[in-house]
Amino acid sequence: MKDDGRIRIFDTTLRDGEQSPGCSMNLSEKLTLAKQIARLGVDVIEAGFAIASEGDYEAVRAIASEIGDTTIASLARTAPGDIDRAGQALEPAKLGRIHTFIATSDIHLEHKLKMGREQVLEEVDAAVRRARQFTDDVEFSAEDATRTDRDYLVQVFRCAIDAGATTLNVPDTVGYTTPVEYHDLIRYLRASLPNSDDIIFSLHCHNDLGLAVANSLAAIQGGARQVECTVNGIGERAGNTAMEEVVMAIKTRPDVFEGLDTNIRTTEIYPTSRLLSSIIGSPVQPNKAIVGDNAFAHEAGIHQHGVLENAETYEIMTPQSIGRPSNELVLGKHSGRHAFRDRLQDLGYDLGDEEFQRVFREFKDLADRKKVIYNEDLESLVGANVRTQEGRFELGNLVIQSGTFATPNATVELSVDGESRKATAQGDGPVDAVFKAIVELTESKAELVTYQVKAITGGMDAQGEVTVIVSEDGRRVIGHGAHTDIIVASGRAYVNALNKLEVTQGQKAPDGPRGI
Repeated sequence: MKDDGRIRIFDTTLRDGEQSPGCSMNLSEKLTLAKQIARLGVDVIEAGFAIASEGDYEAVRAIASEIGDTTIASLARTAPGDIDRAGQALEPAKLGRIHTFIATSDIHLEHKLKMGREQVLEEVDAAVRRARQFTDDVEFSAEDATRTDRDYLVQVFRCAIDAGATTLNVPDTVGYTTPVEYHDLIRYLRASLPNSDDIIFSLHCHNDLGLAVANSLAAIQGGARQVECTVNGIGERAGNTAMEEVVMAIKTRPDVFEGLDTNIRTTEIYPTSRLLSSIIGSPVQPNKAIVGDNAFAHEAGIHQHGVLENAETYEIMTPQSIGRPSNELVLGKHSGRHAFRDRLQDLGYDLGDEEFQRVFREFKDLADRKKVIYNEDLESLVGANVRTQEGRFELGNLVIQSGTFATPNATVELSVDGESRKATAQGDGPVDAVFKAIVELTESKAELVTYQVKAITGGMDAQGEVTVIVSEDGRRVIGHGAHTDIIVASGRAYVNALNKLEVTQGQKAPDGPRGI
């Protein structure tokens, strides 16, 4: 295989990213995000772990059905049931890949798998051959590869190649390695395996020591040609390789990464980051590289002067290159559907007719309450539409009484299974009173873990966005709500979370590892 210099971007936001605590998504959210990730131009979307739950299976199958020109992958352990479930989920895919894995380090073999080296080799051979019955595109990952004996790692990968794997992943599962070590490991494997030019070497780095991006770039220079990464770097523990950082490093430094490039449409980076953040309710840290709020901010006087004279003095890329729009007034109450759709498309959103009509009605309602509408307001409206969780509960009207001379109380109207109910409750404050009324109406046993509120834009009439995390029976979900009235936003967020708990009831992950 001739090296064309193309670095394949394997996006695992919907699989490894979703495993990050509090980042779970429902089917509608996954499908919306998958469409935007495909628009971004990634080569592979790892849509989920098909055997993990019925929800994961349905998500993989739905994404495989909806997205035609991007390879859709499902993760699977080497167990026959895992392989078969992944293959079944990928049946509708135009381009499908089964990504199977097993641990190979001695510490994992002894303490987790309770298996010997020869037994693992047998597992690898059987799993890859079984996966090849469903698709010619099979990727094999040696979990904890960076802590695996090198000679044994070569044996494992040789076995996978002989069985039919065409992509070999070398994961730094616990974020243990360093750039020099990782670069050397990739070069060693390429030199030690037969016909290595016909194999795509992949990397999957975790950020436990803050080295995921640095390690990924070092592996690329060592000859790896696929990067497994996530939007905003989300993922288990300290996260995964941040897709946007790797892509823009390659794009910005062609002198270092000579002849290398990706298929990523960089102007879709910022819209994708914002959509993910809106869906999971996890804001990007302000000083985050590429997509953080401060990434293109200049406060120091000497920096401001330099940027005004020539942006290249302190900016090595432009905001426009990643699709970052200005925070400008975009629309008003008299704007029509055509202008509204055009602006949404400028922000990276392509909604179906039903979704568009729903968001347009919300926009008109917001415009009646808020004098100025900013891009962030529109992003919030779209995010709220994506996050809408059909379920047993729907928030109606609510009335609160609160202040220094009154005990806070709230009367809440809620539709439960289509039946309108009301309850009044007292609390330590208006939000607490609303939540207690909702608990009474839903008979929920969930525990409120986190409550966060922020203004979407500046101004006295800004929308408030509320994020809550609730937990019940070991299941933890995120709820979101937005409104110009922060109490209404709080009620929406709590009801959204309770609906998600209803949907996830009875869904459990399989025994064993959740990923690589």
